[in-house]
Amino acid sequence: MLEVKELKKSYGKKEVVKNVSFTIEKGESFGLLGPNGAGKSTTISMICGLIPYDQGEVMVDHLSVKKSPMLIKKKIGVVPQEIALYPTMSAKDNLLFWGTMYGLKGSQAKKRVEEVLDIVGLKDRAKERIETFSGGMKRRINIGAALMHEPELLIMDEPTVGIDPQSRNHILETVKKLNEQGMTIIYTSHYMEEVEYLCNRVGIIDHGEVIAIGTQSELCSRLVGGSFIQLTVENDTLQAIEAIKILENVNEVVKNESNTIEVFAEKPYETLSSIMAAAVKNGMKIGSVEIKEPNLETLFLQLTGRSLRD
Repeated sequence: MLEVKELKKSYGKKEVVKNVSFTIEKGESFGLLGPNGAGKSTTISMICGLIPYDQGEVMVDHLSVKKSPMLIKKKIGVVPQEIALYPTMSAKDNLLFWGTMYGLKGSQAKKRVEEVLDIVGLKDRAKERIETFSGGMKRRINIGAALMHEPELLIMDEPTVGIDPQSRNHILETVKKLNEQGMTIIYTSHYMEEVEYLCNRVGIIDHGEVIAIGTQSELCSRLVGGSFIQLTVENDTLQAIEAIKILENVNEVVKNESNTIEVFAEKPYETLSSIMAAAVKNGMKIGSVEIKEPNLETLFLQLTGRSLRD
């Protein structure tokens, strides 16, 4: 459905996307992860044809974004991070407007509005103005606008930012169902658990480059040492971290923003006592200790040295 080949983009002397390449099959749900400033949004914008790329190629269903931009835009639905709705218009009228932009007319457009309102679970609020909606309801209509023309590829950029748990769950279930019905999904999020729940494969981008790509199990198998030790600390003295790093069997130490330190060791259970001793001896105050199984969050920290929200 999508082929990205050696994509490059620079602004002045700063290269923000460097040789990015990946493919997405029809019907796949693909997670694209990266910390802020990694080049993720620029890559998405180039796929959508919103900004030109300097080198490389983007093919959507075997069509070039450069050569056939209008044909491709008919195949793509985009859910932007910002709400792209008219607040003084009703939900129904917003959907009709965006349907018209995609060429839907008359009874066809009205029928599709009813179908989309049903998909996003807001049929009973169709005639109410967007400005009266909660943040979660606005996001659901925002998704509905992208679905009006029944796209083959749906690109979702942070669709659950700042909403209530009920709306978030509804959005996740909606995306899951759309994918099960055959729609191809590209999903970006700062919430790793959403990507773990929705996506078959995941790509991680940092400093403008794809640094890892594969299924969740393939990616997690790359973790050095598998299981890891998580220390919740009250302070994080550099001296203690350096002392832990040089211990036998310790492969890597990663500090993240939530006052936790991840220690990747060949034999975490056997190495735990020496890690604790080195930490305490060097002035680290430890609140709790847990040995955890590898996941995408852990891999992301290990590969980038940063939290997803950094």
